[in-house]
Amino acid sequence: MNRCLFTLVIIVFALSGPAIARTTPPGTLSGTITDKADGKPVAGATIAIPDLKLATITDANGKFTLTLGAKGTYLVQISYVGYGTFTQEVDLNRTSVLNVGLQVSTIEASEIVVTGVSKATEMKRAPIPIVAVGKAYMDQHAASGNVIDQVANLPGVSAVTTGPNISKPFIHGLGYNRVVTAQDGIRQEGQQWGDEHGIEVDQNSIDRIEIIKGPASLSYGSDAIGGVVNLITPPAVPEGKILGSVSGIYGTNNGSINGSLRLQGNQNGWIWGLQTSSKNAKDYQNQHDGRVWATNFNEKDARAMVGVNKSWGYSHLNASLFDDQQAIPDGSRDSLTRRFTKQITDSDTFRPIVSPSELNSYSLPVLHQHVQLYRIYDNSSIALGNGNLLIDLGYQYSHRREFTHPQNADVPGLNLQLQTYTYDVKYNFSLGNGYETSVGVNGMYQNNVLGYSTDFPIPAYHQFDLGPFLVVKKTFGKLDLSAGGRFDTRSFDGKAAYIDNTVPYFSTLYTGADPAGNPNVSRQFSALSKNFSGFSGSFGGTYNFSNAFLIKANIARGFRAPSIAELSANGADPGSQIYHVGNSSFKPEFSIQEDLGAFLTLPKVSASVSLFDNHIQNYIFQQQIIDANGNPERVDPDGTSDPNGQYSKFTYVQSKARILGGELYLDIHPVSWLHFENALTLTYGTNLEDNGHAPDSLKYLPFIPPLHTHSELRANYAKGIGQFKDAYAFVGFDHYNAQNRFFAAYGTETYTAGYNLLSAGIGVDLVNKAGQKIVRLFIEGTNLANTNYQSNMSRLKYFDNPNVPAGAQPGIFNMGRNFSFKVVVPFDLSPHSHA
Repeated sequence: MNRCLFTLVIIVFALSGPAIARTTPPGTLSGTITDKADGKPVAGATIAIPDLKLATITDANGKFTLTLGAKGTYLVQISYVGYGTFTQEVDLNRTSVLNVGLQVSTIEASEIVVTGVSKATEMKRAPIPIVAVGKAYMDQHAASGNVIDQVANLPGVSAVTTGPNISKPFIHGLGYNRVVTAQDGIRQEGQQWGDEHGIEVDQNSIDRIEIIKGPASLSYGSDAIGGVVNLITPPAVPEGKILGSVSGIYGTNNGSINGSLRLQGNQNGWIWGLQTSSKNAKDYQNQHDGRVWATNFNEKDARAMVGVNKSWGYSHLNASLFDDQQAIPDGSRDSLTRRFTKQITDSDTFRPIVSPSELNSYSLPVLHQHVQLYRIYDNSSIALGNGNLLIDLGYQYSHRREFTHPQNADVPGLNLQLQTYTYDVKYNFSLGNGYETSVGVNGMYQNNVLGYSTDFPIPAYHQFDLGPFLVVKKTFGKLDLSAGGRFDTRSFDGKAAYIDNTVPYFSTLYTGADPAGNPNVSRQFSALSKNFSGFSGSFGGTYNFSNAFLIKANIARGFRAPSIAELSANGADPGSQIYHVGNSSFKPEFSIQEDLGAFLTLPKVSASVSLFDNHIQNYIFQQQIIDANGNPERVDPDGTSDPNGQYSKFTYVQSKARILGGELYLDIHPVSWLHFENALTLTYGTNLEDNGHAPDSLKYLPFIPPLHTHSELRANYAKGIGQFKDAYAFVGFDHYNAQNRFFAAYGTETYTAGYNLLSAGIGVDLVNKAGQKIVRLFIEGTNLANTNYQSNMSRLKYFDNPNVPAGAQPGIFNMGRNFSFKVVVPFDLSPHSHA
């Protein structure tokens, strides 16, 4: 009933737009895009107005026509591979023709972003640190197993991983409930506190990723204290077109097969899109471990969109399904051969060695997790008065199950059902004299239910977030200033729960009377009611000394309320191999972060330096619990004594913390088709417990990435030869320092050796005589030297037997050499098309 009502509300908003908005007759923006050097037309260039969600491409003669909806002044972006991106604010009330000459360049000096800003903004003018990548970058890095891994190599960005299909984003050393992952600006909710499942998004459905590297609480509220990863779906196709593509990716390491079909249309301002994908893989492999048992997966995805672009604005309604079945690794091995073993009984008294045929199979083992996310959301913009009213509404249903009983395959160990309603309403308008203003409110309501299962790490609960905000921007000549404030409130209501332990291995929720009088019933959770509130704000500016050089500075106060797991956890999470223990007395986190950056863009050189310093009060993190003998405490939720069935016990703790670091970037291209890109990222995380005098084992924070450098030599040949266009080739080298600054207390983390990785890629488009793309090919090789390494950000590093033989390196190693082959076949079903 709730889902139907919510869908009805979205549709009412969408259809009521013309009645409440200002209406003006639609017009057009047309023109010709040429090469500035020789005046020849540039076919296939993209012309976009991000704030109106409009885009088109030039024809073989470089000509384009955009049918406009709302009038006003908007930022127009024109881009094509091998040319510098052109951006300009255009008054669509007065301008109907725009002719532009693009200059050959591989440096994107005028990138436009829409995340964390009131309206589309040139990235170089935004005071907050932002990085963005488009479809071309994602296609060329298709060897990454998921959408987060595709950006985890960017400066300041990393990921905590559990195999090739599970990654959670980290930004400047912060992740989990400190980084908001959004799709088209709608925050994603699917038990973010857990680390054994990834982001529930089809990587094939994402065409652009924008990342805020720093506190974004001002725009996204609590949980964005570390930043935002905004995954943006494809823009509408040009007016009158029905376009599609079929794509396939094959990875040699784990036999991964990823296929996707996309179809989009646009007729008289009515737009639609469909996409379906399927992805599966065998266990991945490396030289040290061979094939790693229980890292295979089977994922299915579907997405549909329908919308309207009219003179009053636009409304786009989206629905999607994510369905992932993922094996659950635990790293258990035979003590003599070190080959992987598997659990076959609930008593777990004996584990046989996994056979080669099982390791080389696409079939999932009995022990696996099943993660589903159903999502429906609407993005609407309505021209109102002298501004735009933006309404983003969303509903998500996350169903997460972990099947952990080998003799009862249909009984879930974990069964969490989370419903989330998100809302974001803001009005962007001009106060006059160049003051751009955004005022609004956003938040969410959540309801978590415990389904039939045998493990209960968190309770059933209700949560409600509310956050009004105000942001003002003003340009004073070469100086762009931005300031804003926000006040957040969050309320929790956790339900009490009792567990019936009558049947061994199959504990269940107790719903009868007098739980205290039943000897087989124990309290799992006490009732909990908590309220948190806090102010967050930001002030920053960008000074443009010239078109070639600018500096940025920003100071921000962030706010984050504790998560339900941090407050209430008391149980085993089978997928993570951890027994979580929360603390209901936690206070909210508050941070003060300063950012400073300088950026230089010259015809043959692009360089930047960015520094950050983040002080966090009441920082919450996990540490392992030790027993009376000083050994890591292990818990068997089933009550057996077998060590293979026991979980490490972790508790959440709170302290002061400081995370600081920076990024250096240098891109040299002596000729237009060649450039040499270099980046360095450094992040230090320090525990300031006891006024900074914590013992050495407690001195550093967990999950802090080591110093990382990336160098890449790339050649681009957009014009190509004959029917081969947009050719490229690159060779990359990544160095990761040893991580000797780790949270060593109680065995929580261990030293991680440094390593080097070599990668390479090549690709080209095949076009017909009319210049239309027929086939696109992308080849990428990763870890070409087949290096044996463990990342300190990989959870599998700690998956092994409780006791490891002397001389053996504990844990599981990362993926070995892998070659990825991606083929895209575009097609055109437009009426009167002659493709």
